Amino acid sequence: MQTFDLEAEGLRALNSALHAQASTTNQTVWDVVNPKGSHAIAVGLDAPIEVNVKGSTGYYCAGMNKQATVHVHGSAGPGVAENMMSGTVVIEGDASQYAGATGHGGTLIIKGNASSRCGISMKGIDIVVHGNVGHMSAFMAQSGNLVVCGDAGDALGDSIYEARLFVRGSVKSLGADCIEKEMRPEHLEILADLLERGGCDAKPEEFKRYGSARTLYNFNIDNAY
Repeated sequence: MQTFDLEAEGLRALNSALHAQASTTNQTVWDVVNPKGSHAIAVGLDAPIEVNVKGSTGYYCAGMNKQATVHVHGSAGPGVAENMMSGTVVIEGDASQYAGATGHGGTLIIKGNASSRCGISMKGIDIVVHGNVGHMSAFMAQSGNLVVCGDAGDALGDSIYEARLFVRGSVKSLGADCIEKEMRPEHLEILADLLERGGCDAKPEEFKRYGSARTLYNFNIDNAY
């Protein structure tokens, strides 16, 4: 295990050391201490390594992640796991706005609450939130899964494409073209796997599924006025 003191050695040195593991993976487990809300921690990783951040982070932590497991033992600022491709990102606390934005793959697990626009424009990522999500979550979500074990704010799934949204609690309002959909056996199976991966003890049968009504796919002159 490699311990890196971010306060003493700096962000550039940390990310350079982690990026170097893409060509020579000789240090597979890293503990980052004294993060103190620093921005852009562990961004652009592309190696099967484990990074444990011992505290809260600023914006864009674990952005563009590939292969790595990044575990934040605290809360995360805006844009955590933004545009991630694969791997796993776990936030023990809360996540600020647009968590998992444009994510193409991998799994983001938020054990607290997520703020507004969680999963905005998601493109294949799986996001599991133990608590609540804020307004405009899954806005323009294209594919992937968003699981919310708590409640969802206003305009959930606004302008959604083909992503699946599973919400256990209440939904304040649905966005344009987002509707409640039938929970079929295959969806219960998908959800059971997501809940297990996310470390949630909820039952799939307790959730409702939401998705696209598919009325915005084609131009309609009535919408032009």
